[in-house]
Amino acid sequence: MIMKRLFLFVFAVLFATVCFGEIKYIFYMIGDGMGPNQVLAAEMYRAELEGKIGRVPLLMTSFPYTGSATTFSASNGITDSAAAGTALATGHKTNNGCLGVDKDSMPVMSIAEQLHKAGWPVGIMTSVAIDHATPGAFYAHVTKRSHYYEIGTQLAESGYEFFGGAGFHKPDYGENVYPKGPNLYDYCEQNGYTFAHGYQDAQTKLNAQKLILVQENDGIDRTQGCEALPYAIDRQNGDLTLSQITETAIKFLAPKGRFFMMIEGGKIDYAGHSCDGATNIQEVLDFDAAIEVVYKFYSAHRDETLIVVTADHETGGMALGNHKYTLDLQILQHQKSSSWEINQALKGLYAEFGKKTKWEQVKQLLQNQLGFYDQIAISEKEEADLKTAYKQMLKGKGKSEKTLYNDISELGGKAIKLINKKAKLGWTSHSHTAANVPVFAIGVGAQRFAGWYDNTQIMERIMAIVQRPQSQPASFHGRKELSLPPGRNRMSRTDSSQRP
Repeated sequence: MIMKRLFLFVFAVLFATVCFGEIKYIFYMIGDGMGPNQVLAAEMYRAELEGKIGRVPLLMTSFPYTGSATTFSASNGITDSAAAGTALATGHKTNNGCLGVDKDSMPVMSIAEQLHKAGWPVGIMTSVAIDHATPGAFYAHVTKRSHYYEIGTQLAESGYEFFGGAGFHKPDYGENVYPKGPNLYDYCEQNGYTFAHGYQDAQTKLNAQKLILVQENDGIDRTQGCEALPYAIDRQNGDLTLSQITETAIKFLAPKGRFFMMIEGGKIDYAGHSCDGATNIQEVLDFDAAIEVVYKFYSAHRDETLIVVTADHETGGMALGNHKYTLDLQILQHQKSSSWEINQALKGLYAEFGKKTKWEQVKQLLQNQLGFYDQIAISEKEEADLKTAYKQMLKGKGKSEKTLYNDISELGGKAIKLINKKAKLGWTSHSHTAANVPVFAIGVGAQRFAGWYDNTQIMERIMAIVQRPQSQPASFHGRKELSLPPGRNRMSRTDSSQRP
């Protein structure tokens, strides 16, 4: 019996050394809706702003190992975010609409849950609501992704050390499972979480046991739901950013000696659903800025860190080119706000002046927000098309185009389509496509992510590195060391934090 116990003790020590002895820090970064063309568009846009033809590489594309992953779900060739998030988080295919369960609706454990049970601190962060599909795939198990309240209760019960993003979709009532449950903000506090409202507030609460960082005003009125952080192109002073969330999470978790983080750039997808090229590019650049924060940490812990960057699916069917052999992405620098904000401005104009709204007022708005007329030449035919939509707006007959995260007026929609056309940027859908997504990796075991494979294998390969870590020199087998790229262009605005 003594020998048996001694054997089990030695085995346990060896298991801990082999399984959790070398790699200490894992960053799993997911650009929601970020297909290969979204990445390339951001790089080619940056090049055009510098007067070049080609690309100015993002940090993620500078990583030494790249791959390509398929994204189909168990129920269709085109996945939704819940099924894709489940595949990335658990290594299991599931049906569209399902979260954290397999195709037979049986719960499956995510990599975050497995590592947390093994003693790893966990951080889950996003630029959208913290109970959205992608973050939810790492802690929740529901058969309908729309059960936000149930997802939120499972967040509170997860025990993970850090969450960051917007607040909860529906914090004050339940759906099906918990019709009379507690307010989610209260329930999280009952489960030991401290809320930080905004970046500055978070810096004063880094000694909390468990921390949830949200936008400054999110959760102040605990009955109100929160959809997402503002788009990068719409950002105002004081708005929380994905980079700030990531920086805070590292400060909070690094002293614990190891961690697993999932970091989602969630609004790339939102802009893709709206077929909004300028906003989409800005979101990719913003996601890459969060990768820079992670890379700086990696630079001080090269032999202990793995960074994997990928996407859950492609959104919009972005095409780089829609007319002859030309591309003019730099035109998008003149768009100052997202299609959402432009649409809100048009609604506000009509709400104030009604049928007395003058075309010159609309024209001035389009000039200020999109650069039409003074920066971008508009033909008589193009103006006539915009005027037709304007007249329909005055009659109250303008048709709106509803997408997953937007309700675009006919006039706003035509204006966004026009600037995309001018930039020679095409779209095939307001939804997801079956396109492969890119994978970029650097650090311990990063070579495992080269090649073409299914999205379920990404989680499996990360776990294989945790279970059988492989030494990897900082030189990456002779590859040149990376340096952070020069300051990126932010739609050529002098102050990207202020809304026009």
